[in-house]
Amino acid sequence: MPWIIIFSVLAVIVVAILLSSIKVVNTGQVYVLERFGQYYKTLEPGWHVILPFVDYVRTKISMKQQILDIQPQTVITKDNVNISVDNVIFYQVLTPKDAVYNIENYVSGIMYSAITNMRNILGDMTLDEVLAGRDRINMKLLSIVDSVTDAYGIKILSIEIKNILPPAEILNAMEKQMKAEREKRAAILIAEGDRESSIARAEGEKRSNILRAEAEKESNIRIAEGMKESQLLEAEGKAKAIEAISTAEAEAIRKVNTSIIESGTDARVIALKQVEALKEMSLNPANKLILPVDTLNSLGSIAAIADIIGERRQGQ
Repeated sequence: MPWIIIFSVLAVIVVAILLSSIKVVNTGQVYVLERFGQYYKTLEPGWHVILPFVDYVRTKISMKQQILDIQPQTVITKDNVNISVDNVIFYQVLTPKDAVYNIENYVSGIMYSAITNMRNILGDMTLDEVLAGRDRINMKLLSIVDSVTDAYGIKILSIEIKNILPPAEILNAMEKQMKAEREKRAAILIAEGDRESSIARAEGEKRSNILRAEAEKESNIRIAEGMKESQLLEAEGKAKAIEAISTAEAEAIRKVNTSIIESGTDARVIALKQVEALKEMSLNPANKLILPVDTLNSLGSIAAIADIIGERRQGQ
């Protein structure tokens, strides 16, 4: 009976030793293995058999991207303003051996390296530069911390500033400044709107005056053309009337001459006919007769002759 108990105990011990010699590494992790207290190798994901009591798993390292959230830190800027800044660091272990044996705690090394260098960078900048230069600060801090952590076998993927909190009085002053800037921009926009409106009204009035002047000019031109056409028509009418009168008078003279020639009338009858023709011409208001003095004397003689002829006709 005692031998059975001893055998059972030995069997359990052997099974425990065999199980402890088998290591299963999950995906995304590695095991740092030591043999007799010295680094031996890094166990990749999968099944591994180690020597019990000889090989020892020093630590398990995650090979996945990791996030380190740094608590808010007080920083004094170049213009002596106390601000609170907190960061987030994204990193990944590339060389597990260096991360284990080159530094006691690589997480603390990353955190304190980021904090100290952040204070150095922000200490050379004013508050306005800090608030306006987050990207520049992140890039500069990333370059410095990544160069430091190269010795740890760690790659710094990104460093982001989560928040920057100035003192309360600075925040109040900034809010007042922002309000004043907004009011200033609003006043500028209103003034520009009024100016644009005034310009538009002036342009409209100018265009209206131009159109009104062009309309008046066109109206005056049409009135002048109408008057011109009316005067031309009136002149043409007068000219045609004068031409008709002249034609009639010429026809009358022609008929008188024809009658004289046919009847053989002497000079006194001719003179009488001329007097009658002049009388007819003088009755038309459109005719104007300008006669020299000699012609008037001749007309006087002709009139006397006409009187004699008239008396003779009455005696007969």
